[in-house]
Amino acid sequence: MNRRTFLQAAPVGIGLSYLSSNLLAQNENGTARHPLLATQNPIIIRGRDAAMGVLKPNAKDLEHGLNLHEESIVFDSYGFAPRASVDGEALAKLDAAHASDVEFGEARTNMSMIRPATEPKEREEFQEAFRCAGVTCIFQNAGEEGQAVPRLLQRLARFTFLTDMQRDVLVRASLPVDIENAKKAGKHCLYLTGNGTPLPQTWISVQEELAYVQYFFQLGIRMMHLTYNRRNMLADGCAETANGGLSDFGRAAIAEMNRVGVIVDVAHTGWRSSREAAEASTKPMVASHTACNAINEHIRAKPDDVIKAICNTGGLVGICLIPNFLGGSGDISRLLDHIDYVVKKFGIDHVAIGTDVAHTSQYSAEENKKVPKRDRRRSRFAALWPSGSLGGNWPGRATLAWTNWPLITVGLVQRGYSDEEIQKIIGGNVMRVCKEVLPEELQRLNG
Repeated sequence: MNRRTFLQAAPVGIGLSYLSSNLLAQNENGTARHPLLATQNPIIIRGRDAAMGVLKPNAKDLEHGLNLHEESIVFDSYGFAPRASVDGEALAKLDAAHASDVEFGEARTNMSMIRPATEPKEREEFQEAFRCAGVTCIFQNAGEEGQAVPRLLQRLARFTFLTDMQRDVLVRASLPVDIENAKKAGKHCLYLTGNGTPLPQTWISVQEELAYVQYFFQLGIRMMHLTYNRRNMLADGCAETANGGLSDFGRAAIAEMNRVGVIVDVAHTGWRSSREAAEASTKPMVASHTACNAINEHIRAKPDDVIKAICNTGGLVGICLIPNFLGGSGDISRLLDHIDYVVKKFGIDHVAIGTDVAHTSQYSAEENKKVPKRDRRRSRFAALWPSGSLGGNWPGRATLAWTNWPLITVGLVQRGYSDEEIQKIIGGNVMRVCKEVLPEELQRLNG
């Protein structure tokens, strides 16, 4: 019996680790059978095994899905580049020097984001995770939650550095054509989004407050959140009990984003504010990483009327990989259920996948043991997660690993989607929105 015949005949639930990490990864001569599955990374293998155990694809669907994924532009509508481990000894020294919570937290975050650019083993894992995920581009979270300009600049600086230091494999895309060119060149890229609308907060005039929208666009930011869970001067966040709507200033901000070419993102925005934002926008807008409230009631999911309003702009909803938001089994099959729902109710052109998760380095556990435990502090202001909205026991979480992107494509093959439809879901719809939001002069440059 050859390997393919064995794969087709193998009883469900046995030898999944062997199937995914050996049979699927290697030919008889020991070479990689498929590059998307060739890895010895235990974290990637664990996630693959878990997803294979849920999907149980036959050899035909598996091979077709992997090949389609490899040849397609795969665009995560909101996510994170693979995260490095911290330098545990450096953090221990910082703690011994009595660093403040802010200083310590910033050092830790900085390490997880930029060490792939400076540490060889982290660089190797970063590139392997990207390769195994088969992701062309991530709409990268490059701005910490809030409106403060200095805070938003910190994360933007980190990802500017990360791409500058890995130009041989990682591109910071400025236009959609850069993403297409990266795919042709066998590279990966980041398209940048901020987790807030940058405001000086001096409140001298509406125009002065909104000037930074264009500045950040010129720095590479192509999408902005209206809110992050809490209420601000633009709108209500999704965790506010009042569910207030869009402010007059919020409407002005949307008009400025439309003018400049920034995609309006309401992933963390309240339902009424999201619907009113869609009614105000003259360009396609998105909820970049969300879920369907009709399937699972959650503050971060969107009800049908909000999804419809977003779709009416020509925009899309990106389904996330967070078990709490997906509900039910909280695994890869549940993710596919949410995608199915949007497609059947609102159309194939209006759904994407915005993972909202990251691959974490296999070295993280070892380094974290070196980091001293610090006293628990109060939750930061931006968090505002009501009791029960996060946490919980989700045994299917491993199936939603970021590096399981190819198996999401396999799952879509299993559910009967055509190649053209799958390519829209895994990247084409995001590309279309990115192109349509650009101002006319940049659309000409984009080609």
